[in-house]
Amino acid sequence: MVASTTFRARQSRTLNRSRAKAMRNDPVYVERLFWSHIRDRKLGGWKLRRQILIGPYIADYVCAEKKVIIELDGGIHKLRRERDKKRDESLRSEGYIVLRFENGEVLLDLPCVLAKILHVIDTAPSPPTPLPLRGRGESPRENT
Repeated sequence: MVASTTFRARQSRTLNRSRAKAMRNDPVYVERLFWSHIRDRKLGGWKLRRQILIGPYIADYVCAEKKVIIELDGGIHKLRRERDKKRDESLRSEGYIVLRFENGEVLLDLPCVLAKILHVIDTAPSPPTPLPLRGRGESPRENT
């Protein structure tokens, strides 16, 4: 029998996956505009993805290679500052850099927003890559 917490976690992931897909398929104007400038490696050659699940959260845009999250905040976020702060702290504890921009800022000065994001991505340290797993029973070769 599956524990109730495991069941709830699965339900939550399924719901968030559905919400992320819905947000990708029906973005608001600011998100469509922003995406048109960063998709297909248009931002300095970096690969960015949108509406990505990271743990229990849906990140607006992510550069996975540098672990940078970009959030575009609409008016509702003014009412959710504490919630967003806890979310950002949780994501930062996982090694992500979180950038937040208000929709108005994106609309009024998109080139400046893009330049800030590019600077952070370009200067962010690359996360360490895990060591490759060796086959079962193999040990590292010694130089003899």
